[in-house]
Amino acid sequence: MIEFGLKDAIDILCVAFLLYYMYKLMKTSGSLNVFYGLLIFIITWIVVSQVFRMKLLGSIFDKLVSVGVLALIILFQEDIRRFFLTIGTNNRFAIITRLFSRKRSQENDMENPAIMQIVRAVAHMSNNKVGALIIIEQNMSLRDIVATGETIDANINAQLIKNIFFKNSPLHDGAMIISHDRIVAASCILPVSHNTNIPKELGLRHRAALGITQHSDALAIIVSEETGKITLAQHAEFKININQEELERFLNTIM
Repeated sequence: MIEFGLKDAIDILCVAFLLYYMYKLMKTSGSLNVFYGLLIFIITWIVVSQVFRMKLLGSIFDKLVSVGVLALIILFQEDIRRFFLTIGTNNRFAIITRLFSRKRSQENDMENPAIMQIVRAVAHMSNNKVGALIIIEQNMSLRDIVATGETIDANINAQLIKNIFFKNSPLHDGAMIISHDRIVAASCILPVSHNTNIPKELGLRHRAALGITQHSDALAIIVSEETGKITLAQHAEFKININQEELERFLNTIM
């Protein structure tokens, strides 16, 4: 008779959560077929080793698993890095924060002037269909990205942001980096995402925005030069076609 207890239920839930997280991670990085291949391999390994107890074939699978783990670490080092980055930057008190966020927003009568400057600049560029890519640093340092652009180190100012992304400006190509409520650099080069699930109507700015959010916990704000639509990217996900109020509300939660 098979015994099934609470510990077994927890064990199954943990494995299911791990598989789901791996699926989500590989789907984001565009390597979903690899996940399916790994899943088939693991199921075959379990059937051979545990169900049919084939010693020879089972030992071959065991050797493949021991070598395969090292190979997977090398092949998917960026995905593994992002996995631990997500865990490390997760707010331990996120639940408490969500519970009291509404109360704090009601009690806080002062608006962050840096946020208002960003929102005004983005709204103006959206109305005039001026392409822009603004990256807001979070817990993970973007020092390497900053080094690829031109150092500015200035207070956040709507007029300065608009001037930088003006189409005839020498700094309008690339990304602007904001860190600790200051514009630290412009015309920075970002890693481009190769995710095949990105909608075709989204251009290179959106791919670069998704790329930086795959490699860090940064927030990216994109203004489309073709449509003027505002898009947010964070944790390798897009929030497409948001309005000024939604942008302001979202920035208030992270800055």
